[in-house]
Amino acid sequence: MKDIQFSDLDYHSCEFEHLYGEKIHLIKNPYLLSLLTKFSMPFMVQPILNMVVKELYTGLVNEAVNNHFEREQICVDTRMKPLNPNGQFSGEVIKNDQRVVTVNLARSGTFPSHLCFEQLSLLLNPEFVRQDHFYLNRKTNDNGEVIGVDASGSKIGGDVEDAIVLFPDPMGATGGSLCHVVDYYKNQVEGKAKKIISLNLIVTPEFVRKLSSEHPDVEIYALRMDRGLSDKKALASIPGKHPELESGLNEIQYIVPGAGGVGEILNNSYV
Repeated sequence: MKDIQFSDLDYHSCEFEHLYGEKIHLIKNPYLLSLLTKFSMPFMVQPILNMVVKELYTGLVNEAVNNHFEREQICVDTRMKPLNPNGQFSGEVIKNDQRVVTVNLARSGTFPSHLCFEQLSLLLNPEFVRQDHFYLNRKTNDNGEVIGVDASGSKIGGDVEDAIVLFPDPMGATGGSLCHVVDYYKNQVEGKAKKIISLNLIVTPEFVRKLSSEHPDVEIYALRMDRGLSDKKALASIPGKHPELESGLNEIQYIVPGAGGVGEILNNSYV
């Protein structure tokens, strides 16, 4: 027998109000925001750091799955079926067989991508879940300013036809690296992705502007919009209302207030 309450799992994220566009999702979650605040503080070091990151990316993946992954109607026996003929569950759930690719943007994205790979392999048929690897670094000048991207290699496990492609990149600073990799997947990897989703802990107005300009189809999910170097008028207004007055990057393109060098602290490697 079907219970109507499970027939349609309509879902809407709780998001901060902003004017950046419908593809930008700034998740309004007190629990995750509180953890992210701790993540940003100087006392947060390994191994606790990885435990916090796991919680944060579990929340981000949940939002992406609930909003964008396909669903299906099922009817399955529970362990109660031998005792009662009504021991069945009927309703809508996340479709088991759907293609997903999570891309490790080494090095800060290595652990987040692994977490996404594990979580999605648990939820879906693992035969449909893949992890790719892309190696890149910021290219800087003598003053430490970012002037481009150095890509040193990749390990891509196949096409992305009809797949949801995830980019778990903790710090969305300039957007240059992500734009480079998204462009590569669109033009160099066989197949057309069903959807491309960026999963970020913190983003800046500069990051959102660049992604929205170069890849307006990309969905961005973030837990915090940092615009700490913005004009007072912008900070007192809804994010995106005065884009010309918004800034979240210092002179060497690090996020303010931000979290420091996340690639360094996640790997205990300060180079």
